[in-house]
Amino acid sequence: MASWTAYGEHHIREGTEIGEVDRIDWGFWAGVGPGSEVLGDLTGRRVLDLCSGLGRHAAHLARDHGALVDAIEASPAQHQRALARYPDQDGLHLVLSDAVDHLAMTEQPYDMIYSRHGLSYLDPSAVLPVLARALRPGDRLAFSVIHTTKTGQSPATSVEPRMEELPLGDQQLPVRMWILGVELWEDLLVDHGFILDSVHVLDSPDHPNPVSCRLFVAQRTPRVTSRQRTT
Repeated sequence: MASWTAYGEHHIREGTEIGEVDRIDWGFWAGVGPGSEVLGDLTGRRVLDLCSGLGRHAAHLARDHGALVDAIEASPAQHQRALARYPDQDGLHLVLSDAVDHLAMTEQPYDMIYSRHGLSYLDPSAVLPVLARALRPGDRLAFSVIHTTKTGQSPATSVEPRMEELPLGDQQLPVRMWILGVELWEDLLVDHGFILDSVHVLDSPDHPNPVSCRLFVAQRTPRVTSRQRTT
């Protein structure tokens, strides 16, 4: 959390300007892979953006898709940036909260939960149980995560975090990340009452880049045994 707070404070000091978005790019490259359409029709639906950062994607869904979006961000500096940028966007509720705490306290289930890269920084054993709790059977979860590191290191084969670096100007901020393989993510989802609908590979389209991302779309099912799998 300290690193993300430092990240937000840096951009507040610098007055960093970033444009609005008209789609969700789940990886790091504009136009690569599916966009907001993977979330389906969101008109009037209650949506959660987990680890929402600056809030641009949550604002896009509220503004352009008629969604009612709770944007949850744990970094006070990032939350401050979002409040300054979107003081009165209809349909957008900016919330400063730890992701797991918010999900655990949610009384009304969400119709859709999504996250751009947020789950890379959250312990799956802590966040997946409360994600399942916050969705009704049949409702969906969509999230993108880093699949390989910036040096091309392969994903882990066990549910263990690794220390990575968040670039910020001329410094590197330490962050703890869960960079897991697709099969391991599917096992974790199934173990916590989800069925995996699709996985999308998100790679750089134009130039060599060792970083690769994955977009997972899953559906909440009635509670199943940990070994019940998709076919």
